[in-house]
Parts: sequence; C-alpha cells; structure tokens
Amino acid sequence: MKILAVCVLGCAVVVLVGAAAVEEEKAQNDQTELTNLDKRYLLYFRGWSRINGRLFYYVPKPMTWTQAEKYCQSIGANLASVHSRYEYQRIRKLIFVATHAKRETWIGGSDAQQERTWLWSDGSVFRYSRWCSREPNNYHGRQHCLQMNHRGWCWDDLECYARRPSVCAKKRHTWRRG
Repeated sequence: MKILAVCVLGCAVVVLVGAAAVEEEKAQNDQTELTNLDKRYLLYFRGWSRINGRLFYYVPKPMTWTQAEKYCQSIGANLASVHSRYEYQRIRKLIFVATHAKRETWIGGSDAQQERTWLWSDGSVFRYSRWCSREPNNYHGRQHCLQMNHRGWCWDDLECYARRPSVCAKKRHTWRRG
C-alpha cells in the first residue's frame, strides 16, 4: 500500500511539474506575442502625427536619401510627399517639435530618373513645391534628392549621398506586420 501511495504521489508530482512547465512555456509564448504586438503598436502609434489623413514620422538618424527611403519602407511608409502649404507647415512643425530647430531634412522628392522631372517616392503626383530661389539647380549635375528646411524654410535639391534626418509618411490604414 505504501508503494502504491508513493507511486501515485510520484506520478502526481510528475504531472504537476509537467503542467507547470507547459504553463510557463505558454506564458513565455504569450509574453513574446504580447511584446511583438506592443512593438508593432508602439511603432505604429508612438511618434506618428496625423496630417490630412496620413501619418508622418520624424526619423532623427542622419542617413542618405536612399537609406532613409529604405527605412521608411521597412515600417510600411515612404519618405514624405507634400501636397499643400498646410502639409508643408505641419511637417515643418513636426521637425521643429522634435529637434527645436529648423533642421534640413529629407522628404521623398527626386529627379534622379530624369533631370527636372520631380517625382515622389510614394508614387503620388508632384504638384506642390516650396523651392528656394534659384532652386532646384542641380549643382555640378549631381543634386537629385529633395531636402526641406534649407535656409530654415525652403526646399533644395541636394546630392543623395548627403546624410540627413528624414520624415516618413504613410496612409492611415496601412499596417506593416513585423
């Protein structure tokens, strides 16, 4: 009888330890899923500003124009396109709030495909512009990417290999799963 009781007790311990291990693994998996969900949520909402039905995000890390565009794409966006004075002013404010300065910053315009034919990297039509006087000038034939806040307020074409912070933009309903 004692042997039977010890066997039953031993089996119960094995079952309880196994169940506890399964619960612990499940809790870790749930925590991992929650952590990934939290990251996606924070990436999607923290730091993004809504302007005219799109979301804009200031990226402080200086990168080349191409690196900045690739980063924006990695978060389901593109370098920002600007379609009105209102959007332009709100993006300038976004940069100023983040930096306390009027920092030169990449946005999504480029004429690398054909000189003087400016396109937005998100594929939208390039109609609105805020060029500085005598810009774009394609200085030395190498300036094909658009920075804003040149001289503190206007747009300038610049060599794409220059390193600048950037602004990404995406449609509000776009969700990039990681």
